[in-house]
Formats: sequence, C-alpha cells, structure tokens
Amino acid sequence: MTALTTLEADRASALDAMERSGRVDDDFLTRFDAQFPRLHELFARLYGGRADGQEQLALLAAEASSAWNARPLELKVRDEQRLADPEWFASERALGGVCYVDRFAGNLAGIRDQIPYFRELGLSYLHLMPLFDAPEGDNDGGYAVSSYRRVNPSLGTMAQLSELAADLRTSGISLVLDFVFNHTSNEHDWARAAVAGNPAYEDFYLIFPDREMPDAYERTTREIFPDDHAGSFVQLDDGRWIWSTFYHYQWDLNYANPAVFRAMAGEMLFLANQGVEVLRMDAVAFIWKQLGTACESLPEAHMLLQAFNAVLAMAAPGMVFKSEAIVHPDEVVAYISPGECQLSYNPLQMALTWEALATRDGRLLQDALERRHALPPGTAWVNYVRSHDDVGWTFADEDAAALGIDGYGHRQFLNRFYTGRFDGSFARGVAFQENPATGDARVTGTTASLAGIEAGDAGGEDRVLLAHTLALSTGGIPLLYLGDEVAQLNDYSYADDPVRRGDSRWVHRGNSPRDRYAQRGNLDTAAGRVFRRLTKLIAVRQSAPELAGNDLIGFRTPYTSVIGYQRPGETTRVLVLANVGDREVRIDPLTLSGFERSAFDLIHDVELDLDEGIDLPAHGFVWLRVTPL
Repeated sequence: MTALTTLEADRASALDAMERSGRVDDDFLTRFDAQFPRLHELFARLYGGRADGQEQLALLAAEASSAWNARPLELKVRDEQRLADPEWFASERALGGVCYVDRFAGNLAGIRDQIPYFRELGLSYLHLMPLFDAPEGDNDGGYAVSSYRRVNPSLGTMAQLSELAADLRTSGISLVLDFVFNHTSNEHDWARAAVAGNPAYEDFYLIFPDREMPDAYERTTREIFPDDHAGSFVQLDDGRWIWSTFYHYQWDLNYANPAVFRAMAGEMLFLANQGVEVLRMDAVAFIWKQLGTACESLPEAHMLLQAFNAVLAMAAPGMVFKSEAIVHPDEVVAYISPGECQLSYNPLQMALTWEALATRDGRLLQDALERRHALPPGTAWVNYVRSHDDVGWTFADEDAAALGIDGYGHRQFLNRFYTGRFDGSFARGVAFQENPATGDARVTGTTASLAGIEAGDAGGEDRVLLAHTLALSTGGIPLLYLGDEVAQLNDYSYADDPVRRGDSRWVHRGNSPRDRYAQRGNLDTAAGRVFRRLTKLIAVRQSAPELAGNDLIGFRTPYTSVIGYQRPGETTRVLVLANVGDREVRIDPLTLSGFERSAFDLIHDVELDLDEGIDLPAHGFVWLRVTPL
C-alpha cells in the first residue's frame, strides 16, 4: 500500500487500475481528467497521511469507470439532458412529493399504480422514504439500513425499483431516495464483520475497548436521542463501545478510513445506475469525527461531500445531491454549492412558518427571507411545510435577540403551543424526544393537525393554505408531504404499536387516508376544499415564470403580521403578501406606490387597481403580478 504522492503519479496509478478493471470509455476519460485533480486534492487533505491512500483512490477511480460502463443508455441520455440544463430543478413547474412506500401505497407496485395521480397533482420529483432492507421491528423508519442494494422484501425488489424509476422518468418525474451514509444498521454485513474482527472491516466503525475514548469524545458532543441512550456511544455485547449518534442500532461509519469512502461511493453509483436522480444526503453534519469538537459540520464533512460529488461527476453526471442539515442556519447554507449539494432542505423557513402562525407575527420569517434566503447560482432550496421528521426550532438565537426575543424561552413557548399545552392553541401536535432536564423538545404532527383542522378551528384550512403558499412561492422545489393535500390528520394508533410507540413521529406517518382522497372532489369536506385550493395554487405557480429560481426581494408593510416579498421576472414581478394574523389588514396605496397602478391577481384571475389598496383577510394571501416603476 502506498500513500498519496503527486497528482501525476496518482493519476497514473488510477489509470492503471481503470484499465485493469475493463474498458475505459472516452467520455468517461474526459470527465475523469476534469474531475481527478479536484478529487486528488480532497483525498490528499482527507487521507494524505494514510498508507493506503493512493491504493484506495486508484480503486475508487476503477469502480467509477466500471459503473459508467454499466450505466444504461437511457440514463446516459438523461445525463446529457441534465448537463445541458443544470438548473432543471429551479423551474416554476418543479414540484416534489414525498411519502413512505408502504404507508402510501403498500409496495412499489402500488406506487407505480399511483403515477397517474402524481401526474394529476403535477409532481416532477418523487421522494420515496427509506425502502432498503432494514432490521425487523424498530428501524427508525428505514433509516437503519442493512443493505443499500436490496429493497425491503415487503416492498418489492431492486428490479421493481429500477422499473419504477424508468416509468417515473417517462412521466417527467425524477426519483429521489435517501442515502443514509453517516451510519448503517447493526445488521449490515459491514457491521457484523467489524464486530467479529474481520481485518477488512474492523476500521469501518469507531469501536473502543473501554470508556476512555468515548468519555473524551462525549465531553464535546451532544445527545441527539436522549430517550434512546445517553451520549454518543452504546455498549456492545462483548463490553466494547461503538459510536452511535442516533438510535442504538445505528452505528456511525468511520470516514477517516478511505476504504469506507470508497465502499459508500460504490453504493451510491449502484443506486445511480438504478435510475435514482436525486440522493438526499442524510445527516450530513455528523459524518466526520474529531476529538475535542462537537463532531458536527466540521470542514472534513464538506470535503467528503465534495469528493462524492466529484465521483458522481465522472460516472453519473446527471445526479444531484440534496443536503439534510438541521443545524444553525449559517451551517445549512455552507453545504449548498454546485460542487457539494445542489439542493438543500430549508428547515429555517419551515420552522419559522410555524413560528409565525403561532405568534401571528411574521418578523422572524420576514428577516430570514431577506437575509438568509440567497443561494449560489446552480443551487436551489427544497421548501416544505412539514416532513417525515419533527419540527425543530432551528432559528438563530441572534436573529431572535435582534427582535427582542429570547431564543430559549421562545422555543419553550412554541413547544407548549404546538403540543396543546398553551391555552387557546389551535394546534394538536405531539412532543418528540422531550428532555425533562433541559426542557428541549421537538414537535410532530400532520399539517392539518398542527394548523387547527383537527381541533375544529375556523382558521385551520386557511392556515394550511397559507403555509403552502409560502413553500410554493419562495423559490426552488416546493415539497408536499403526500396526504397533506387532502388535510390528513394525526394517526394516534402508533401508541398501540409496541414497536412504534416510543417514536411519536409515527403520529404523522399514518397510512394513506383513502377516505379523504375519495373526498378530494367534494367541496363539502375539508379534504375537498384543501385539495381544490392547493391544486389551484400549484397550477398558478406552473404558469408564472417569475416563480422559477431562488431570487427573492423583500417587501415590507406597516404590519408585523404580513410577510411580503417579490419574485423577479424579466420585466414583471410577483408580489406575495401573506397575513399570518387573525385580523384583516389593509395594504394602503402608499405602501404599493413602487409599482404601476395596474396589477394582476394570479390566484383569483382578476385585474386590480393598486390605488385602491389591498385587503388581506386573516390568514389570507395574494400573488400579484406587478410592474416596478
């Protein structure tokens, strides 16, 4: 084994390994030459001191070449399309949907049967929650992966997944899957081999013989799931300790070992060749460990993502990454770039949407849209109202303090409000991972239950639409949790399931509400009214080119309850005004004096005279096409 040397020498070693592995395609070689200097630099920074650095880099290049040779022709054609339109995800027609395969449709065949509905809804992006082989029983909703190359048998087969990807692609829908690369389940073959002392895998995880090193690390790391176990380590049956950031059956991989990087790159390329077009990079902040730090969002985490990106650019250039970083807003943005993660969840906007609805005050969200929304060219937000996960109050304390708000106390209030512990609350949420010692918690619940429909609150339906209008109009890819479009309510039956009762997130992961989908054409039902109004918004968005991309210009009104912003087009803009308050407000002509007097209300399809002002009812909103003076 040899350490990394010069670029030229290591490139020669890589070329030799590629030739020994099979034919080296000219197209691949062109991309290899473009990407290898970047990959080599990253490997030198990550693994320059390792004796096996050069060997692992060469083997990685050979695997990438083999993956390209095995890539189906139709996916290579898709690569060319994506390279010709690298910001395809920023279109005004982009719309995502997310669901669990079994909860929504039973299995992969059932998802395939739902393609006509996905087209009816206007989806261009479908995120199927973890569907790989995982331990029976408690498996963190599939995020404890036992194999990245086997579909959970209860859902189908890898061949069916590949066929589904092809059918979705034909329908204009990109398949999105989670790539759980911080950890595996304790039943993964790598994990079993590591615990058994197999020399090829014993360095794949961080295992220590006693508490000396775990105690040293835990002086600076934080507990993520205190209900499951204390600290960052769990004890093995033989008395040793293994790093386990999340649940005790999810063991963190050791990316200080370049063989781990190569192994995970191989899994990634395998999935790319099944037709997956977007990988949601799970728990990106946690992937590098360093003693004396929080082991979150370290520089090496970014280097790893950039190195994975370089490998993809060689062997699956049409695929993109989506970052899942539920951290400080400044750290979230740090993961987003064309060379790292092209897409990212926008947890700040999600959290502050719910914060604004609870407080009837849009100032924190307004500030975030004006100060924290901008992204580099070639990237986009994925904006969502809620996800499979919890609502965590990820706003920056310094942003709150600037408005005279104490961050800690405000989070306590929001937790009480959304879990029904605050008098007058319209919400019916459930606490998740509540820590009595610190008072920390997150909130779970469907959009309809959190917004007031479950409680029978008169403003519930309007709040559901208001939350979605923000996700639909702020840019990037708006993402619908399927079921929310028909006002799905919480499912409390999880509490009767011995496997799931300890994870309150199952309250909003109920089975597909067939009765509500059957009512989606009936305006006498909440399901029908929400569906009609939401699909109208989707259709309007798809016809408004100003809503493409991410560019956003703030727009202030005299009212703290009104969130305002402009989405610029070539000559016109779409002005969005959203009232999170419980009272009607009037936007006077002076506030609107920066625009020509004639405006067009996109949602209601009528011309407006701005000299007459705009009336915004409680929880009301408008999308106005305006022309700046």
